[in-house]
Amino acid sequence: MQFPRVSGVLLHLTALPGPHGSGDLGPSAYHFVDWLVAGGQSLWQMLPLGGIGLGNSPYMSSSAFAGNPLLIDLADLQRLGWLDGDGLPPDARLNDQSIDFEAVIAFRMQALGRAASGFEARASVADRQEFLAFCQQQASWLDDYALFMALQAQHPNLSWNQWPQPLAQREPPALAQASVALAGACLFWRFCQWVFFRQWRAFKAYANGRGVRVIGDIPIFIAHQSAEVWARPDLFELDTAGHPTVVAGVPPDGFSATGQRWGNPLYRWSAHGAEQYRWWIARIAGTCALVDLVRLDHFRGFESYWEIPASAPTAELGRWVPAPGDALLRAVAEALGTLPIIAEDLGVITPEVDALRQRHGLPGMRVLQFAFGDDQDASSRYLPHHHTADSVVYTGTHDNDTTEGWWHTLSDPTRQHVRDYLGADGQGMAWALIRAACASVADMAIYPMQDVLGLDGAHRMNQPGVGEGNWVWRFQWSQVGPEPAQRLYHLARLYDRLPRPPGEAHAAA
Repeated sequence: MQFPRVSGVLLHLTALPGPHGSGDLGPSAYHFVDWLVAGGQSLWQMLPLGGIGLGNSPYMSSSAFAGNPLLIDLADLQRLGWLDGDGLPPDARLNDQSIDFEAVIAFRMQALGRAASGFEARASVADRQEFLAFCQQQASWLDDYALFMALQAQHPNLSWNQWPQPLAQREPPALAQASVALAGACLFWRFCQWVFFRQWRAFKAYANGRGVRVIGDIPIFIAHQSAEVWARPDLFELDTAGHPTVVAGVPPDGFSATGQRWGNPLYRWSAHGAEQYRWWIARIAGTCALVDLVRLDHFRGFESYWEIPASAPTAELGRWVPAPGDALLRAVAEALGTLPIIAEDLGVITPEVDALRQRHGLPGMRVLQFAFGDDQDASSRYLPHHHTADSVVYTGTHDNDTTEGWWHTLSDPTRQHVRDYLGADGQGMAWALIRAACASVADMAIYPMQDVLGLDGAHRMNQPGVGEGNWVWRFQWSQVGPEPAQRLYHLARLYDRLPRPPGEAHAAA
């Protein structure tokens, strides 16, 4: 799919400023859209919008379809009269500098519980009708999700396959009994999803109205402790007791000498194929309904994936197993048409992975931090002189160190190579890479907000292979000032990435 020549910023909603311990869909989200427009940017890339799981990762969500209740703007619920004026008492554990997930989860979920009670007592007829319509329209996934979340709260610290067997095995009488006994809890989880989707639609309409398109993210795998694995265990490589037999990860690489053992259950692709990939079609359709473009995570896993025995403590004992990428992508295209999908083709990329991406017309990713190694290899696919229009160029991603942090870890010869290649003096290297990305022939250029602010490695978002301490970064508007937007606008104008009115082509086209 051909994309216009534009640029944007990578920033997850949780990193936004805000009063309740983490960013959300409140005023700062709208202000960030305005800031992007001032900087001549027309893309906002986020991480997955689903709930967080192990290690507070948005890539280990409890559902492939649900939104993250922690992203709900609580002040909006106060304005609607569902959360009274005392419903948001201050909490000393919440801070502006980073996210204390334990405190944020407790604070926000308690507030949402009070808001749900307020909705039940004071909602208008129109709001009640809207809520009921949402529950009916989304029942295909919402009913299982709500019951799963209610049962998970009833059985804390237990995996779903450790619940009483009738519930773990989804015996109809047990599910019916639980649905009645936990009706109030199920209603709460449905309420949270309705509010999230309602607020998200309003936010996206605002962003689109200002010319900003949102890039979402579909993790290739989902967590074992999720509504979908519980509801459809036949689609995953599990034994009869519900335990994964093999799990996902990647082999040893530059991030980790022992590889990465993610632990997600792998798909039973034969079962997906037998039902014409309906589960995947529904998942992709759901995400495309939320966002304007989709980054398909770990694309190489659709050509072949790293299969690790569930008993193995690290990823080293895995093996590559072929995946039905062509059949899956054809089924999606036949059902949904041509979609605005970006293939995250990072990692161990073979000619077969490139061919799969190209056959389906998907742009790939080029990360500038990967372009410079001690070998000074001029043939690296990540160097700008090898970029192609059907790609998205990044200075770094959420899995990389910030560019300033990366720069200070390089060897002296590699630093000299970077300076020679970019014609840079070694100062302000984040902006040197932003300029190189903006100048690239790639249709889209994306810059992490940490690089736009010139922040060092202490502000990194995620370190693959490290289970704790990730996803906590936040910024404050006091850190920004007028200069970053001015510099972004200058580069976007200089390299023909300013957004155009509908129907007006870029000079490069």
